[in-house]
Amino acid sequence: MRQFGGPQDPDRFLEQMDQELAGWEDPPARLGQALRNDELALYLQPILGIAQMRFVMAEVLVRLREEEALMLPPGEFLPVFEQYGMMPELDRWVIERIVRRLPLEAPSGFRAFSINVAGQTLADPEIPAFVAGVLERYRVPAEALCFEIDEADVLARLEQAATFSARVRRIGCRTALDGFGRRASSFAPLKTLQVDFIKVDGSITRNLLRSDSAVRRMSAIVRVANAIGVGVIAEFVEESEILARLRALGVSHAQGFGIARPSPMSEAAGG
Repeated sequence: MRQFGGPQDPDRFLEQMDQELAGWEDPPARLGQALRNDELALYLQPILGIAQMRFVMAEVLVRLREEEALMLPPGEFLPVFEQYGMMPELDRWVIERIVRRLPLEAPSGFRAFSINVAGQTLADPEIPAFVAGVLERYRVPAEALCFEIDEADVLARLEQAATFSARVRRIGCRTALDGFGRRASSFAPLKTLQVDFIKVDGSITRNLLRSDSAVRRMSAIVRVANAIGVGVIAEFVEESEILARLRALGVSHAQGFGIARPSPMSEAAGG
């Protein structure tokens, strides 16, 4: 068995393994090429306003074009961006592309487009100014953007997440706490982090029809959200019965394959 510290440097060994997993000889160069040459594609997954029963927002998703028109899902390439500290570059690319296309291609009915921001991006103090500049350049209203911050990144980078959220909300954008409830539910981050939406993790949503605990947790989230004036988005809604339960519980928004699947931005249509 090879022991780290032997003839092969462990960092170099892990780098070689990354290259083999990704199938690229030079992953950073390949990702940089994808950004420069627009080899990524924007997809939209609609978010339903339950009271209105129409699409009011859409989450922006990214796919990477590979050989033979293959579209790689995020799980195939986002970890590589993260491994090489390139998530801020990717998030800048997504922000600029979505804003640049909004005046021409924004599907009717959507009031906002929700963009996921990585933990590395939260640590970049220049991102809010970049957002403001892009919005001004393309004359897009700030309320057209909502930035999703994952609960894990909030817990790991609370101060940075709070600063980012405060700065983009000052511009006029909205923010959402994503993946809420994936761990033991705690409302502690909301004492520091100002957001406009709580996105409830699918681990709660999927169990609403068979677990009293899931119903209690969702009810508690709705009560707190109503008290502090934020919306609740239930993720991973895959059955009409779950949507009916969400309506009964007072959840304001829903997203999932049972409502609408992601589609290329140019093909998406608002309700």
